Amino acid sequence: MRNLKNQVRSLGKLQTRADNNETDEMKIEGYFVVFNSETKLFENYYEEISDKAFKDIDLTDIRALADHDTAKVLGRTKSQTLSLTVDDKGLYGEITINKNDSEAVNLYERVKRGDIDQCSFGFNILDETMDTRADGSTKWTITEIELFEVSVVTFPAYADTAVEARSEQMKQLEKRNLQTRKAKLKERIKTWH
Repeated sequence: MRNLKNQVRSLGKLQTRADNNETDEMKIEGYFVVFNSETKLFENYYEEISDKAFKDIDLTDIRALADHDTAKVLGRTKSQTLSLTVDDKGLYGEITINKNDSEAVNLYERVKRGDIDQCSFGFNILDETMDTRADGSTKWTITEIELFEVSVVTFPAYADTAVEARSEQMKQLEKRNLQTRKAKLKERIKTWH
């Protein structure tokens, strides 16, 4: 499946760290993406981010946001206030908090207390595989993405309380499933000719 735009997933847990050097920087850190870990999107729909999805990823200009809000920028790789590294486990990030930004400092303190401890990422799906299992469930394995932001979030992307959002997400999943089946059918038709 190609070019599924503006996807958001909540997967990781965050923590804080205050450097004990002369700069005494405050940092929020954690894994924003965990590879090869199946996530239940909805009943009978699952997804996993392959470690291959980040093989050729461009991390030169990614933003760290609060709750996916573009008005609340916490850091940016381009300005070296956000560092992102890919390892065997996933995408690890460190956000250096601006001490002159009271909202960012307050967010740091909320993470430090444990009131906020989840993170998320926003991306476009560029390539994926789909597997329909014997039990009727569907699993997508995302093999290539375009990352545009990571976020410190108060609520995960798939909270059960958001019924309308869930309904819209189910429509997107059904459309995604149909597009994948069409692509597979076109591929089989090509091999027949």
